[in-house]
Amino acid sequence: MKVRPWRRLRASSRAVALLLLTLLVAPLTLWLASSPASAADTLCLPDDKSACLAGTIRSEEDVVPDAELTVTGPKGFEESVTTSETGKWNVKVTELGAYTVTLDEESLGDDLEALDTVGKTNVAKFKTTRAVVIEVRTTNYSGETSWIEYFTKSAISGLRLGLLLALASVGLSLIYGTTGLSNFAHAEQVTMGGLLGYAVINLGGLNLWLGGLIVVIICGFTGWLQDRVMWQPLRRRGLGLIQLMIVTIGLSLALQYVFQYFVGARSVRVVKENPETFNIGFVELTYQSVAAMLISIVVLGGVGYALLYTRIGRATRAVADNPALAASSGIDVDKVIRLVWTASAALAGLSGILYALVTGNIKWDSGMQILLLLFAAVTLGGLGTAFGALVGSIIIGLVIELAPVAHVPGDFKYAAAMLILILVLMFRPQGLLGRAERVG
Repeated sequence: MKVRPWRRLRASSRAVALLLLTLLVAPLTLWLASSPASAADTLCLPDDKSACLAGTIRSEEDVVPDAELTVTGPKGFEESVTTSETGKWNVKVTELGAYTVTLDEESLGDDLEALDTVGKTNVAKFKTTRAVVIEVRTTNYSGETSWIEYFTKSAISGLRLGLLLALASVGLSLIYGTTGLSNFAHAEQVTMGGLLGYAVINLGGLNLWLGGLIVVIICGFTGWLQDRVMWQPLRRRGLGLIQLMIVTIGLSLALQYVFQYFVGARSVRVVKENPETFNIGFVELTYQSVAAMLISIVVLGGVGYALLYTRIGRATRAVADNPALAASSGIDVDKVIRLVWTASAALAGLSGILYALVTGNIKWDSGMQILLLLFAAVTLGGLGTAFGALVGSIIIGLVIELAPVAHVPGDFKYAAAMLILILVLMFRPQGLLGRAERVG
């Protein structure tokens, strides 16, 4: 049967409309949230005619309060400042140029010493905050770290990274399981979550918990919108998986450049303040890292429960196993797939905002940097299996963070993760939890 030209035009128009709407969601939210944050929770807010210098004085054990610093700069600028109970300090400056921050070592006391009492920075433009780092340590400090201490810290970091990857990779695996599509734009949903967190919380001044909930809802809506306007019509037109995959690659590139256009190449923070830390034995953690891990565990546990014990979860697994049989048994396959797209985008957005909190910043290309890790986790665990994606993510996270313990240098730790993937697939091609399928 021939397809009339006007029907082709209508289908093409819907695809174009989805692309435009998806590309406009993030920048529109950034624009709506661009009002300045309240000054109630910060001591120094730069504006069009000023910039801020800030830092935290801390040793390897704790923050350093009551440390005295002197800031000097252009046109004879000189100002003294004392660190707060949390070791923080900041100074507002109104001239562009080079600034020097000098620490009075006598104010540290007898049990502390400075590695370098002078920190320098250059203020090139207003409306920015420049961090100045001055390192302090205890007088009996020993740079030697035991193997057990190093291993424990790396293992905790690996578990944290694995949980954050799992939030995104589970959604990626569900999309593949229900549609057979490898979504290369999924990593951009992670970036979108971090950047929307910056817009809503940092610029908009909303509470972190409320802002995070809004970000997850917005990201979930973008997933619903994508399937409603683009993926469902394209599926109905019978496009092959290779064609759909190429569309996801194009969408990924388009979103990256939209993010770069509105945010720039700089790194942005979800929250302005430096995270507070605490110690468990010799392991130092931030409250944000612990909260991120707990949230990830609770959410992933909820997803697993929903897949195993709820009607919609059983319907999702039925569609993943055999869409035609699921449809013949009365399951609305399109609704299930739309729910999967919505939930996957929401999980990726949550992963993005937690990733930005844990690492301290997010960039326009952060998603692209972890895309290979997401696919590695999904492939290692078993394509199309949500629980396999979880297991694969934990393994990838642990391998990356534990690689330096085995003296793997620098970024070669990512190559180590890929090597583990290759070795596993050589002996178990279907992945750890995947099912073997007959080929041919």
